[in-house]
Formats: sequence, structure tokens, C-alpha cells
Amino acid sequence: MRAALTRVRLKRAAVAAASVAMAVSLTACGGDDGKKKSEESKERTPASAGQKPSAPAEEDESEVLATVKNAEGVEIVINAARRDAGGFVTVKGRVKNKTGEIFAAPGWQGDEQELAGNSASMAGSSLVDKAGKKRYLILRDTDGRCLCTKFEGFTPGAEQAFYAQFPAPPETTSEVDFQVPTMPIATIKISG
Repeated sequence: MRAALTRVRLKRAAVAAASVAMAVSLTACGGDDGKKKSEESKERTPASAGQKPSAPAEEDESEVLATVKNAEGVEIVINAARRDAGGFVTVKGRVKNKTGEIFAAPGWQGDEQELAGNSASMAGSSLVDKAGKKRYLILRDTDGRCLCTKFEGFTPGAEQAFYAQFPAPPETTSEVDFQVPTMPIATIKISG
């Protein structure tokens, strides 16, 4: 009887010790190192290990890879599609509202449940590697926000720069289709 009680006490002590160890390790992993969470920025870029995130650099807007326009008069001009060191591709350009109404990018946020909070953004855009038969969806941060430009409604005649980041296709892929919901497909060349 005494041996059985000793075994029970040892098991309880082992469980308690394991619980304390787990709590300490989870606290160490889940902390924010005393830093306050910064406000959501309009543009975010992913960071590879050891790399600091940076805002997308301004592109030379004189180079035009493709231009697409929908029936309502919204135009997308794509100025760059570059491979970045972190294993992603950044597509940049301008959206022009050539309609007679305020444009708020309806439908561009895509259908994915995780991207539901990304209204008025490029969240629904994708890259399609026809040769490799793969679709690359927009990258997102740990909170499910797209790594892309978010739009405010823009007035008739207004235009705004955009960027959208995707996982990089294989190095052998140099041409992809850039797709934005409600817009025609644009075939673009990836540089870098």
C-alpha cells in the first residue's frame, strides 16, 4: 500500500514538473519581447530569416509590362514583376479609375475565407504558371492580411500605385499570367 502511494505521489510530481516546464517554454516562445504591436500598415512585405521587411521600392513607371482594362473603364498598368531574395515575386504598377464613378475594387479581395478582411485590395490576385501548371496565390501575413496594396475608394480619374507579392515560381519560369478578379488576364515577364 505504501509503495502504491509513493508511486502516485511521484507521478503527480512528474506531471506538475512537466506542466511547469511547458508553461515556461510556451511563455518564452509566445512573448513579444516587450515590443508593442505596431498599427497595421497599408503595405507590408515578407521577411526571410535575417532580412528586415521593407516597403516596396518605387519602380520606373516608363516600363510597361502589360496593360489591361475592364468594360467599366478600370485600367491596370503593370510596371514590374521582380524576383526577390526571400523567394517571392513582387508585382507593381498602377490602377487607374477611368470610370465616371468612385471605384472601390469590388470583388478584387477574392473568395478565400482567410482573406475576407482584405476588402478593397489586391488580395484576390494570383500568378499562373501555365507551363508548370500552377497557380500562386497572394502571400499573407500571420494575421491573414494580404501582402498587397489596400485601396480606399478612388474618385473618377484618380490612380493609385499597387503592389502584390506571391511565392516565386521556379527559376526556369520567366513568364506568368497576372490575374485580378473582374479584370482581363495580363501575361507578364518576371525579371531578377
